[in-house]
Amino acid sequence: MTYPDEAALRLTVTARLTTAVLAALGTTLTIPQSASAQTAAKTAFTLPAPPFDLPMLPSPTGNWTVMVGIGGQYMPDFVGSKNGKFMPIPIFSIRRAGSIDQFRGPRDSASIALLDVGNFRAGPAFKYVAARKADKYAELTGLGDVKAAYELGGFVEYYPVDWLRLRGELRHGIGGHTGAVADVSADVIVPLIQRLTISAGPRFTWKSSKATAPYFGVDAAQALASGLPMYDAKSGAHSVGFGSQISYRINPQWEVHAYVEYEKLLGDAADSPLVKLRGSSNQTTVGLGASYSFDFRIR
Repeated sequence: MTYPDEAALRLTVTARLTTAVLAALGTTLTIPQSASAQTAAKTAFTLPAPPFDLPMLPSPTGNWTVMVGIGGQYMPDFVGSKNGKFMPIPIFSIRRAGSIDQFRGPRDSASIALLDVGNFRAGPAFKYVAARKADKYAELTGLGDVKAAYELGGFVEYYPVDWLRLRGELRHGIGGHTGAVADVSADVIVPLIQRLTISAGPRFTWKSSKATAPYFGVDAAQALASGLPMYDAKSGAHSVGFGSQISYRINPQWEVHAYVEYEKLLGDAADSPLVKLRGSSNQTTVGLGASYSFDFRIR
């Protein structure tokens, strides 16, 4: 699979997720002439109320804000690689309209804030992990392919004060790996001048054995084919890092941003012979993107 193929698959997955979410909320929509991300009375479209309510969750009736966009980032060829590539990255999230202006970090998964109360949000989260093809990189020779993974789970985020966001995600993989992944991050958000904001903060990731082994383990057959020593990768702290982002809001709908993220692999990931002998535990990603926000209403 080539880089454009991987990018197209990422965008297709996100587009299908968006379509499925809107379809679940209703099956008929009408599109008026005007749209606004700021005024509840002006919405991009209206959906009928769903035929049922989800237990322990507020009614979905009302106005919602959707953020969609596209970004590009220069990132490691694969996790643990010392070389890099450029990849397009989709942006997608949904929240209650009129709630606190949403901050989105570069590492955030696609998410829907079904629970949006004051400074607290929670809901489902989704992340697509591209397939790793052994024939594309010399470092992976003999290690075999790892299929694409679809990580499904949830997120929670909390603003103890306006300028600090705390976020946690817990996801479970399907496909390329079937393990658990937990991400924790904190971001200090500082407005520099009107419409221009800078943010920065630490990151931490934990992964289970089933989420680590497919990418960092080396079994007997792989050791024979690759020349690397056998290695049994287990669960534990996967990485720690730090990220910073600068964003500029052009108008209530459009925003552009640029960011840099550094990640230091830890534990069994860092100790893998793939990383120690052929790669690097230092992982840096640089990117930029643009997003557009609009409102829709559920009757």
